[in-house]
Amino acid sequence: MLQTLRNAWHVEELRKKILFTLFIVLLYRIGNAVPVPYVNLAALATYFTYLQNTVLGLLDTMSGGAFSQATIFALSIQPYINASIIIQLLCIAIPALERMSKEEGEEGKKKIAAITRYSTVAIGLLQGFGYYMLIKNNGLLTAEGAGILPAIVIVLTFTSGSALIMWLGEQISEHGIGNGISMILFASIVSRFPSSIFSTIRNMISGALPWYVAVLMYLGALAIIVLIVFVNDAERRIPVQYAKRVVGRKMYGGQSTHLPMKVNMSGVMPIIFAQSIASLPATIAAFTGHSNSAWASTRSIPYAIIYFALIIFFAYFYSTIQFNPIEVANNLKKNGGYIPGFRPGKPTSEFIQKVLNKITLFGALYLGIIATVPILVSVFSSTSALTNLSLGGTSIIIVVGVALETVRALEAQLLMRNYKGFLD
Repeated sequence: MLQTLRNAWHVEELRKKILFTLFIVLLYRIGNAVPVPYVNLAALATYFTYLQNTVLGLLDTMSGGAFSQATIFALSIQPYINASIIIQLLCIAIPALERMSKEEGEEGKKKIAAITRYSTVAIGLLQGFGYYMLIKNNGLLTAEGAGILPAIVIVLTFTSGSALIMWLGEQISEHGIGNGISMILFASIVSRFPSSIFSTIRNMISGALPWYVAVLMYLGALAIIVLIVFVNDAERRIPVQYAKRVVGRKMYGGQSTHLPMKVNMSGVMPIIFAQSIASLPATIAAFTGHSNSAWASTRSIPYAIIYFALIIFFAYFYSTIQFNPIEVANNLKKNGGYIPGFRPGKPTSEFIQKVLNKITLFGALYLGIIATVPILVSVFSSTSALTNLSLGGTSIIIVVGVALETVRALEAQLLMRNYKGFLD
């Protein structure tokens, strides 16, 4: 990874993209420090100290601490993620949207992106209003915050902040390195790591956390990182043989190659989407003044079960979108290729679909286990210092997954500039 970054830095175009990405991330972190008006920040901070194990604590982690400070970027990327989920599901359910996304080419994709942007603003308005009601119902407004005008200012500030984050993410995707939304989420989670480490050290010094438990925690995190790297590089290679063809005096084909299928084809997206959906009931409970209810906790068995099931669902959902066995089988047939032991056409597509189902199930179970086991450990643990484990597994998956995807994007751009491999 470090070698790839070093090689990319020596290429002027890639160096500009890296610096542009860092600049956008810096702007995002600055926005995380700008609070909205009319909010009693001291009272809000005190209120959130008791909610770290609820869905509000989860939203705070995903926003890099902006949610608990009521900054302009408090809603983070949640409205955009929710809008993307809704639009992608509607593209399957509504034929007109499906034709727009598949048959109209680049123009259709632009229309879908525009619909997603409008949906993001609408969801941002709803979540901004929900956050305002949470602040108001718990007496966290200043004396000047009473009235309709301050309410409009607060809600519109939250909404415009979520729209600005969406725009910043699009700028990274277009002019920077990697997926913009993933990079912003990566920056949000990483920004919390130093405070988490200091908190662990304080708990060890005070005796709240035994030293051997802290060592096991970090060894477990290291093992998860190694597993994530291993699975992200794992793939099932289906052998493909191309028939020999004689064109004039030359013979073509007769090659043996393979069809690579990633075990974790969908990356970290199932985790991000499942987290957004699983937290919806708890978010509604928290915004309606029931933040102390069992449904508002991310350290509960119901939440872990819903979270695990949604990860499985979105893993299959994304693999279906990204990989079409019928299309792959038709392309092989057109180019004179076949899988040994299977006739071209329908038998080939059925075999590919069967393999896809198996590796998707393995990848989905891998994501689900890593994401939910820390939650179950924190539920049954008697040590209060282990409560943040419910956020640890998900955070590690997202951070490592985004880092690997970004490095792969850099490697791809380096390979386009040097067919022999990376720069020496």
